Amino acid sequence: MTAVVLYFQVHQPFRLRRYTWFDIGREDRYFDDAENARLMRRVAERCYLPATALLARAVARTDGEFRCAVSVSGTALEQMERWAPRALDAFRALVATGAVEPLAETSHHSLAFLADPVEFRAQVEVHRDRVERLLGRRPTAFRNTELVFDDRVARAAEEMGFDVLLGEGADHLVGWRSPYAVYTPAGCRRLRLLLRCYRLSDDIAFRFSARDWAEWPLSPEKFAGWLQRVPEDAASVGLFMDFETAGEHQAEASGIFRFLEELPAAVAAYPRFRFLTPTEAAASCPSAGTLSSPRPVSWADAERDLSAWLGNDLQRSAHGALWSLAGAVRAAAAAGHVRVLEDWRRLTTSDHLYYMATKWFTDGDVHRYFSPYATPHDAYITFMNVLDDLARRAGSLAGDRAEPAGVPGGP
Repeated sequence: MTAVVLYFQVHQPFRLRRYTWFDIGREDRYFDDAENARLMRRVAERCYLPATALLARAVARTDGEFRCAVSVSGTALEQMERWAPRALDAFRALVATGAVEPLAETSHHSLAFLADPVEFRAQVEVHRDRVERLLGRRPTAFRNTELVFDDRVARAAEEMGFDVLLGEGADHLVGWRSPYAVYTPAGCRRLRLLLRCYRLSDDIAFRFSARDWAEWPLSPEKFAGWLQRVPEDAASVGLFMDFETAGEHQAEASGIFRFLEELPAAVAAYPRFRFLTPTEAAASCPSAGTLSSPRPVSWADAERDLSAWLGNDLQRSAHGALWSLAGAVRAAAAAGHVRVLEDWRRLTTSDHLYYMATKWFTDGDVHRYFSPYATPHDAYITFMNVLDDLARRAGSLAGDRAEPAGVPGGP
């Protein structure tokens, strides 16, 4: 038996409003609520509502034999609570079927593990608690932001009590090993690592509607046939992608909804395959041995490393300045100014660094597609202006009396 592990990432950042040098010291409203609300409602209508309904039908048609996983970032959950409650209800109902496993990640989709282990663990616990409260089930599997992991992340995940870690099956990580095996990360005893098959995943997530692709159009039967080519001893095939693939990144007119609707039956035509959640797949497959990742691996860009967020001087400068404020922000929060902490945590969302990328060719096109800025330099200037004001606020509020009750944005 080969497990097919279908996992979807659900994420929306809090985008910054146009914040100039003249706003510093005068304005502490950093986030564009109107635009964030508009985009959340649009994505909910185009993707979240129809895609969750599609998955619910697949579960019902198969009496629960179709199974998958979702990881909804804390920023996405908060935006759904505020601006798209029907979408939040749909995800809650999906998890309630028992066939859809919710995963844990950092609450603010951050790269906290790189800079601050204390904040990393704090954000993971905030997210785990929020998922349990809003979706009704406490996660036992973990995926770090953008599937970034290394040996340190794996050890931290095991120490926090997780059973499963998801990672990218990058060629430079796997080497001669199989990307279809279940592994034990180096330094861990109990944790199991499931890897993403990036070629098959990207056939759906990125290439599905590309008319210049030699395999276009992609049918469920053709894709299931490709799965059948996976070695007979394969334990798990990880199909990991953004939830927004359905209806947002791949438009409804591309046929993506029909493809996903018919995929479970096409895969089930081959008796060797069985859809399982990450926790179920890890429990049913013995470890093939230890796999070490001394350097971080991600699912982003051709390099599958951290260069999507830290590949140039703008990004490294912003990252360093952001995390230099951790102490001052914590001191302000300890004095009762919780909004300062929440504002800072929203700035730790990896998207802000992603917008500053200066890559070329296909990777550059992807970065530009997601960015609300005209140029990476515009993204950097806006971010640093906000950070300047936040630094002044945190410094002045540390040790001061608490902000008035009812201020939004607490952890």
